[in-house]
Parts: sequence; structure tokens; C-alpha cells
Amino acid sequence: MKFLIEYIGTVLKSISSLWSGMRLTGYYFTHPKEIHTQQYPDNRATLTLGERFRGEVVLTHDENNEHKCTGCTSCELACPNGTIKIVYKNVVDEEETGKKKKAIDEFVYHLGMCTFCNLCIIACPTDAIKMSHDFEHSTFDRKSLTKILNKPGSKLMKGVE
Repeated sequence: MKFLIEYIGTVLKSISSLWSGMRLTGYYFTHPKEIHTQQYPDNRATLTLGERFRGEVVLTHDENNEHKCTGCTSCELACPNGTIKIVYKNVVDEEETGKKKKAIDEFVYHLGMCTFCNLCIIACPTDAIKMSHDFEHSTFDRKSLTKILNKPGSKLMKGVE
């Protein structure tokens, strides 16, 4: 007898949920000016994405082609599936006492493997990387989804340690 009461309760909850959704659909049917659906790709010029939208990872550079990445590899370690690979080299700093410092050689990002989880952004101690709003990455060749994020000739920004 108890299973019959649970079954009827489940059916009534389902009907209530269906009615709630149909009521909202009916409201938008009778008030068409309040519809928020965006007609992509027809509206590319006016398309607005949410502030928290996660596109691809980018390494930010300033106007002098300088970045904040110190090569600490914390983003690489935080990535759950190995999307980021930082290739660095040790260079001697002439300005200070001849200390050896890491300098990134290549910041490799595999967009096809990325789950857009944002863990690399959170792990970065210098805020060198961020999520962009780019989302159109369709391609016929998977090799084009592997990107080198540091620009040629870029160097570490002064004052970033």
C-alpha cells in the first residue's frame, strides 16, 4: 500500500512540475516582447555574452609585449587533464646579482583538451592568464587547436616575481 502512495505522490509532483513549465511557456507565448532568446549566428554584431563566460585561456600582454608569467607552472599543475604545458629555460639576470631565473620559452595551450574549468586561472599567482570571450573554434584540423600563448619576443614584466 505504501508503494502506491509513493507512486501517486511522484505522479502528482510530475504533473505539478509540468504545469509550472507550461505556465511559463504560456506566459512567453502571450508576451512575445519579453523573450530573451538570441538568434545566433544572425546577431553576431550585437551578441552579448555573460561576464562570467569562459572562453579560451589567453596570456595577457601589454603594449610593450610584456607578460606577467613567471614560469612557476602552478597553472600546469592545477589543470586536471594536462591542457597547459609550460616550457621554460633558466636565464641569468644581469640586473641583479647574476641569479638564475626561469623565463618561459613556450606557453602551450591545447584548446581541444580544455574543459574550461577555470582552475588554471585561479591557481595563477600573478594573474598572467585569463579566460577570453572567444568561443568560435570550429576547425577541420586539430593541430590548429594547439596554441602558443606567449607572443614572439615577449618578456617578463619588470617588478613581477
